[in-house]
Amino acid sequence: MAQMKLSRDEVQRVALLARLRLTASEEEQLAEQLGAILEYMEQLNQLDITGVEPFSHANDAVTALREDKEVNQPNADALLANAPERDGSFFKVPKIIE
Repeated sequence: MAQMKLSRDEVQRVALLARLRLTASEEEQLAEQLGAILEYMEQLNQLDITGVEPFSHANDAVTALREDKEVNQPNADALLANAPERDGSFFKVPKIIE
């Protein structure tokens, strides 16, 4: 299969969108690499995927996480013990916005 060739204008557009400053040799290299990617995508587009269900992950593994449990309830008095000023169960701080 022949490699898909990108024009220099297309490569410059991609570089502009990616905010890249490329030299002429880098543009040529990028054109070849992007062409190879597009060629591979074309090969994938030719596959018969009739009956293949879409999925979001390659495997069905479930992450084993523990259940969230509160093990130490916050004690407002202990948390505010060293506060310079407090207003009930809140820190009191100077006003900074007029």
